[in-house]
Amino acid sequence: MAEKLSQQKKEQDSAAKNRLLGMAEKLYNQFLEGSVPSVNLPSRTKNNIEYCDKNDVWVYGDRETERSAKTVKGAFQLLKTTHVVDFIVNNHLGQNRGSTLRELYYISENWDIAKFREQPESDRLVEDLEIISGLQREYFHMRPEEDGATMFGPIKIREETNRGDRMMHCQEDIGESGYQIPFNVENIEFLEHDADFIIAVETGGMYARLIENGFDEKFNAILVHLKGQPARSTRRLIKRMNDELNIPVTVFTDGDPWSYRIFASVAYGAIKSAHLSEHMATPGAHFIGVQPSDIVEYELSTDKLTDKDVSALRSELSDPRFENDYWKEQINLQLDINKKAEQQAFAGKGLDFVTDTYLPDRLSELGVI
Repeated sequence: MAEKLSQQKKEQDSAAKNRLLGMAEKLYNQFLEGSVPSVNLPSRTKNNIEYCDKNDVWVYGDRETERSAKTVKGAFQLLKTTHVVDFIVNNHLGQNRGSTLRELYYISENWDIAKFREQPESDRLVEDLEIISGLQREYFHMRPEEDGATMFGPIKIREETNRGDRMMHCQEDIGESGYQIPFNVENIEFLEHDADFIIAVETGGMYARLIENGFDEKFNAILVHLKGQPARSTRRLIKRMNDELNIPVTVFTDGDPWSYRIFASVAYGAIKSAHLSEHMATPGAHFIGVQPSDIVEYELSTDKLTDKDVSALRSELSDPRFENDYWKEQINLQLDINKKAEQQAFAGKGLDFVTDTYLPDRLSELGVI
């Protein structure tokens, strides 16, 4: 398998190089033809995402924006784009190296008038290259700054690293902090598993509670700590386990509008990265809770909704990812009771309540167990 993964990596590098150089060649040919160089990109807004029946995910629609050298701003953008392409092709792909998104921002300090003014600008440009090339940034050897999330459960994997292959069982061969998910999960091979479902957990406290209470062993569950808004590598790994191993996916978050968006990014895709939804989103994922109806039924400890919470909930009522009867009912109920609750609120019922009562009942209700 090590040889297969190495060959896969070579193919990924070759695809990235060819597509990036193809984009640069297109700009160059526009110069030769006497045309003003330009590229077209989808508009990355909530109003430009639509449902893809083929893949059951939300993707960008037909609305586009043009990056053109007709304006000074557009010309600078294309100049910066060519510098990034040159750097990725010659340094990352040519020398098998990698950089973080933060490092790319600082590297541009050497590009004279093409340097970036702030990191969000360079981050957006890398996203542009993903859209244009149709490839994930991991193919460009671009890494996020933060460490990945973790996973704990009955699955054995092999991971190809720059220092050789690592083989491990994600219960038996690691500590209780779990297996740290790498930034490029395409280098992971699934060897065997005994899992009945995956439960993706928003908070570290609840993740630790499930491990301490032996939830993974009792229910043959793979636990994934999302660490808040999940990283792309986390969403991609969940997607792969669902697609390749046919393991059902559930998502357990706090009961507030921001946490519902965490679920949406796992299940439907994030608006910011809708161009990658077919690679990242898991349409069959189930939302476990905390539901607004749970706040009422279990009389959980709560906080009052803030003005920002209320605004976010109302925005979700017009978000196409939440356009179904279930979410409309739950969101309207939350607006009515004007309350939100954290996962840890279940501890008020006892430390074992969430693993012995709430989750088994909810999972049974959804037909997962």
